[in-house]
Amino acid sequence: MHKPFVNLDELAFDDVEDNGFYTSRRARFSAAIGARQLGYNLTELPPGKAQCPFHSHRAEEEMFLILEGEGELRFGDQRYPLRKHDVVACPTGGAEVAHQIINTGRTTMRYLSLSNLQPVEICEYPDSDKIGAFAETGPNSGVRKMFRAESGVDYYDGESTQPPAG
Repeated sequence: MHKPFVNLDELAFDDVEDNGFYTSRRARFSAAIGARQLGYNLTELPPGKAQCPFHSHRAEEEMFLILEGEGELRFGDQRYPLRKHDVVACPTGGAEVAHQIINTGRTTMRYLSLSNLQPVEICEYPDSDKIGAFAETGPNSGVRKMFRAESGVDYYDGESTQPPAG
């Protein structure tokens, strides 16, 4: 049985991103403490960086608790300053609730993330006009695809209008 808690100072960072503006370290620990329907991670952002592109979720709601540092929240068409102990709610929806946290301070920003885990998720990326489709169907199977929104096709595109042979 898992110990049902963890100390944030003892976490190992298992998701490290170093891609220009998108540079961060995340320690994902949901499963380690026995979580089944909620996802938890601790994120560290260096000054001037963001963890991910501006995006919205259609299935998973997120919450962020700023532990250290200061930054900026992009939320829909607004920008808000963030500081220690701010709690951010990111509900599901479209571009009106798209969000991104940027470290605008001089020190590393640390925040706790919490989300409800869903087996199927659609994310939209307003800055780049992309759509992500994600579905987990098992430990080694699933779908993770990114598309340009303008590359949509008709429902019957590529389908034969004749019955299958046999």
